[in-house]
Amino acid sequence: MWQTISEHIASVLGESFAIESTRSVGGGSINSAYILHGDQHSYFVKTNSASQLAMFEAELEGLNEIADSNTIKVPKPLCVGISAGSAYIVMENLPIHGGGSNASIEQLGIDLANMHRVTHGQFGWHRDNTIGSTPQINDPSYSWIDFFRDHRLGFQYQLAAEHGYGHLLRRGELLMSALDWFFTDYQPQASLLHGDLWSGNYAIEDSGQPVIFDPAVYFGDREADIAMTELFGGFSPRFYSAYNDAFPLDSGYKTRKTLYNLYHILNHLNLFGGGYSSQAERMTEQLLSEV
Repeated sequence: MWQTISEHIASVLGESFAIESTRSVGGGSINSAYILHGDQHSYFVKTNSASQLAMFEAELEGLNEIADSNTIKVPKPLCVGISAGSAYIVMENLPIHGGGSNASIEQLGIDLANMHRVTHGQFGWHRDNTIGSTPQINDPSYSWIDFFRDHRLGFQYQLAAEHGYGHLLRRGELLMSALDWFFTDYQPQASLLHGDLWSGNYAIEDSGQPVIFDPAVYFGDREADIAMTELFGGFSPRFYSAYNDAFPLDSGYKTRKTLYNLYHILNHLNLFGGGYSSQAERMTEQLLSEV
């Protein structure tokens, strides 16, 4: 596999490249990850089974979509492919060794606000991708409510029912029938989203430059990105202050963030099971109590 990857990198660069060393690093719960060194260059590589090639292809396109917005830094992707029964994606290895300054965290908020100002005529994206390893359907729609009901909450509730959590679907159907209530005075734009923006998917380079990675890109309500930043540990208060100064959130966000994070909790239930069932149930009931 490494010989194939070496040759693939060389073909993209248009110059010779030979791997001198490989080092396994933490790649999360979905993929294996490695740092490759060779010819005074280093690259970050993620691998999975060959059946997951489309996941890496979508990730490459998502990174390019964000990079093309010229708003926030992402690692530059080089190539994807299959070798020895494994799919792989290769991208630049960024110099990240520690936490950033307050100014860097504030810049992250400003850069993300700028990315969210990049909009599209429809919600969704030109292709499906994944959220974790779960399929994420991005069929374009002019209606955010329809898109979020059918391709986000509805998809996850149905998948949960197939996994034995049918009671969630029954209550979820009530919630989905009442989605209009959460948008009576708010019309979201189709903003460019990272899609999976928790604290493990951003970092600060040694230079102080913020960078985001591992996207699940689509065009949707920007509140969905901000909501997820609050889900697993949260970001620094300076991030939220800088974001709101650059692109203030609507007052109804405080209620809708639970709606948007329910999608991710349902996805974690479908991926990992366990205690996420009771959390999804509590969130569903909390939202129903608002209607």
